[in-house]
Amino acid sequence: MTLAGFDPGNLISDAVFTNKSTMTEAQIQSFFNGKVTTCRGGTDEKGRPIVCLKDFKITSVNRPADSYCQGYTGAANETAARIIYKVAQSCGINPQVLIVMLQKEQGLITNTWPSAWRYDMALGQGCPDDAPCDPAFVGFFHQIYGAARQMQIYMEGRYFTWFAPGKTWNIRYSPNVACGSSPVYIANKATSAMYYYTPYQPNAAALAAGHGEAPCGAYGNRNFYNYFTDWFGSTRAEDPFGNIELIEARPGEFVVSGWVADTSTASPISVHVYVGPKAGAFPADVDRPDVAAAYPGTGLKHGFSAKIPAFGPGQFNACVYAINAGPGANALLGCKMLNAISGPPAGRLDSVVGVAGAVEFSGWAIDPDTVASIPVHVYVDGQSWALPANKARPDLAAHFPIFGTAHGFAGKLEAAPGPHNVCVYGINVGAGGHALLGCQQVTVPGSSDLGRPPFGNFEALSVSGNVATASGWAIDPDTSASVAIHLYVGAGSAAYAADKERPDVAAFYPGFGTRHGFVEPLTLPTGTTNVCAYAINTGRGGHTFLGCRIATVKAPSVDRGLKPFGNFEAVVPTTGGAIVAGWTIDPDTAGPISVHIYVDAASAAYLADDPRADVAAFYPGAGSNHGFGETVAMAPGAHRVCVYAINNGSGGHSFLGCRDVTVP
Repeated sequence: MTLAGFDPGNLISDAVFTNKSTMTEAQIQSFFNGKVTTCRGGTDEKGRPIVCLKDFKITSVNRPADSYCQGYTGAANETAARIIYKVAQSCGINPQVLIVMLQKEQGLITNTWPSAWRYDMALGQGCPDDAPCDPAFVGFFHQIYGAARQMQIYMEGRYFTWFAPGKTWNIRYSPNVACGSSPVYIANKATSAMYYYTPYQPNAAALAAGHGEAPCGAYGNRNFYNYFTDWFGSTRAEDPFGNIELIEARPGEFVVSGWVADTSTASPISVHVYVGPKAGAFPADVDRPDVAAAYPGTGLKHGFSAKIPAFGPGQFNACVYAINAGPGANALLGCKMLNAISGPPAGRLDSVVGVAGAVEFSGWAIDPDTVASIPVHVYVDGQSWALPANKARPDLAAHFPIFGTAHGFAGKLEAAPGPHNVCVYGINVGAGGHALLGCQQVTVPGSSDLGRPPFGNFEALSVSGNVATASGWAIDPDTSASVAIHLYVGAGSAAYAADKERPDVAAFYPGFGTRHGFVEPLTLPTGTTNVCAYAINTGRGGHTFLGCRIATVKAPSVDRGLKPFGNFEAVVPTTGGAIVAGWTIDPDTAGPISVHIYVDAASAAYLADDPRADVAAFYPGAGSNHGFGETVAMAPGAHRVCVYAINNGSGGHSFLGCRDVTVP
């Protein structure tokens, strides 16, 4: 007796469990005769005759064929050997399995003085530990036929799923919950059937005890393995084996790689990969010297890399089998649920603008089945154009990191003055169909100038040092094009283009596009200055005064060579980096100064010009624009962030401190 090779997740292979041809009726009878040479005879505790298994006979009954067994034709005075043989053939179960179960359940194979009740519940089929046997299964024939049929039901996996093969299950050591449990990967259907029949695994003490008992021990599956290997050899045929090293979904495909080997051959074997309804066969013919060294005699070629094309969105079970080359059966290497990266394109028509004689449009499109750029078709009313969505869109990287950034599109198509319907479709390249990315109504302006004046708003004038930033927007109702603005600083003026993106303005004035904003820096003299803005008409109708704002610039202070001071207050991780915040003041100026932010060995300069009323309250006269709160790009992982305040003149820079951060 030895428990060498005992594996709780692979008690017996499917091939051995279902091999109905291992013994003839005569061989079964001979086996019984050899285990009990002399039966003690007599009567049992209820006065019934003692009959050993080798001499046992009973009248069997007819059983109908179904999807689990081929039925049974009953006969009078059939021996135990004949019943076991006929049931094995009908239900496709190894007769050795039934013999071993008779021993582990009731000891009938070696018992020289078996009571009659042992035959009534020979395999424990339909006989729970805490209740009488189901009358339908009482008697030797009903026990053998019922148990064999039940094993096929278990292996089918339709009604019994809590020990399903290809998954890891927590299996207890004993009916006593306090004895604990451990995870077991169930390798095949036969092993799952054994656990449905006896739902416990032996603990280390039970294994060390051999056929004996141990604290918190459960012995059914241990004893099955003991008796089977003692009497009939290995419970596992020479099945192939291996390891799945990669199994994942990628754009448009499922990728699997690993290695397999079969000790029956030195030639490469195959693997079969199943993903949902799709399957493929692949040779494991890549050199793997590491596997060859571990399993001498199996050759050098064991590696495989397989790709199954995706077939649409959803979650699918991916399973890999090693295909047997000799005795034994195919082996399940494992399964994993994967979310497919597949389906129709996604994207958006971001903007449509009517300009003189044309429509301008932009957006993005990605097909989950490929990382490459895809085409889009643009329809203006009933006419279409095709163009690639291959322009850089770095804003997409955070949302679609595995697809890259080359998925933007933008163009300009001629169109007559008047209203138009513009629609864009992403063109599918894999599973799925083409996708509507959006439609927008737009008006292409006519060529005539109606002489209407422009309108807009001079919204703000912010001052930092001797530089003011003027911002606002302007539209000429006779065109969707950007217009010029004139900004006056005192008596002097300069022309600028109001061509910055202003989607908020476009939402209030549809049909004119989004490029009507202005944000312009202006150098101011010392003292109080009037800054005024005018929107310049593109044709007839006159210009429009947008307003004036007053700015004051203090005379520059004398640089006394004092060092800046401040506080590095926080570093907060965020997606793709971290927010670095604090404040700093140079005593020699009321204006903002620079900070240098170091991430590990790399640095970048930023302007500490965010409003900080709390700092201004403590340092009156220094101004309020001394804060910084910068989003700094960082790779995932741990980083050290250090900040320096940069002197605006003489006196040296100041170290504000370092902090550690971990970016997710």
